[in-house]
Amino acid sequence: MKRKNYLVGSWVLSLGVIAALSGCSSEEATGAAGDQVVMVGTQNDYPPFAYADDTNELTGYDVEVVKAIDEKLEGYTFEFVAVPWDSMFLALESNKIQAIADQVAKTPERQEKYLFTDESYFAAETVIAVKTGREDIQTVEDLEGKTVGALAGDSYTLLLEEYNETADTPIELKYSESGNPSEILQDVQNGRVDAYVNDPIMMNAVLEKNDLGVEIVGQPLVNDDMGIVLKNGDKGEELKALIDPILEELKQDGTLGELSIKWTGGDYIPE
Repeated sequence: MKRKNYLVGSWVLSLGVIAALSGCSSEEATGAAGDQVVMVGTQNDYPPFAYADDTNELTGYDVEVVKAIDEKLEGYTFEFVAVPWDSMFLALESNKIQAIADQVAKTPERQEKYLFTDESYFAAETVIAVKTGREDIQTVEDLEGKTVGALAGDSYTLLLEEYNETADTPIELKYSESGNPSEILQDVQNGRVDAYVNDPIMMNAVLEKNDLGVEIVGQPLVNDDMGIVLKNGDKGEELKALIDPILEELKQDGTLGELSIKWTGGDYIPE
């Protein structure tokens, strides 16, 4: 088992800054011990899964899952880069990062474009959040004709965009310019949007931290399995073949369950 120090910088990088730092392909970079370096993109504002702590380092459930994989995987070093959600897949496609660990749902559309691990490391729900005390919204049908905060390209927004394709009255999606879920929840509290659709664990963490007057209502809309996303190609296939058995091992020995309980308060590991 490897013992090493992690270079977990909370760098919020635009693609231009990433490119400047990357210079050549990070797939070809080597660490101090001669390991191949794999740059892993994640957000810095998505607690408890991936966020910057008080020391400005990236931490959270997704980060610790990757660390657990890294401890068991010889010949590779994983380094983390905080990338805004709206730049995440572009960074992967342009090889500025080679993996994403950021609660990315395995949707059919994404699986056509990107390489996912077969093993999922988290099972997430999709729920609706509204201003506390509001009673007219309980289901996705209740969102028709109302304004809902959204992040471009995430699975929760894709769900609503697909719903709009057949809805009698489309949901008005207000796309966030900041890409920050906490700001959207503040918009819900302040009445700038009627609702927000996302993961309940993240939303409850943000609501508690910021003491917002927002609550989750109704039943979960869907359930999604989350996987690590890799760059398509031979290198991605190589990493996938190495990571999948380790994820299975971490699932079977209880490590993923322990991490899930530590960070989310429950065991949300898919069978």
